[in-house]
Amino acid sequence: QMKSINVRNSKFGQALVIETTASSGGYILGFRADPVDHLEEVYTQISNLWKVFSSTPIFGVEHTMEERLEDPAQHVVPRAEDDVEITDGDDIEPSLLYQPDGERELDREPVFCAELGLAMERLKEGTTLQSLWAVV
Repeated sequence: QMKSINVRNSKFGQALVIETTASSGGYILGFRADPVDHLEEVYTQISNLWKVFSSTPIFGVEHTMEERLEDPAQHVVPRAEDDVEITDGDDIEPSLLYQPDGERELDREPVFCAELGLAMERLKEGTTLQSLWAVV
C-alpha cells in the first residue's frame, strides 16, 4: 500500500520517492530516471493510477452472471444412497490389510525390483507384481 509519492532531490539528483504504509513494511523507495525530463512524466502517470485505484480498488476476481436461472429448485440433483455394505470388523486383523498375500508372517527380506526401480519385500511363491496391482 502506498502512503505517498513525491519527486525530491537526493544525492543522485532528482528522484521519484514512494513511501509505503507501516502495514506494508514502511519502506521508502527511490527511483532515478534518465533523462530527468521523464521523471515528471512517470510521476504524473503513477499519481494518476494511484488516485484511480484508491477511489475504485480491485479486491479480487470480478464476476458477472450472464444467465440467470428461473427456479434453482428445478436444477437440484436428488440424493442417491451409495451401494455400500458396512460390516463389523472385529474379526479382521488390520495389519493383514497391508500384506500382499493376506497372511501374517515375519518380514521377508527386501529385494531390488527392476520393474519398480526400488527395493520391496520378496513376494510369496506364486504371487506376481502384476497381481498386486490388479483390482478384483
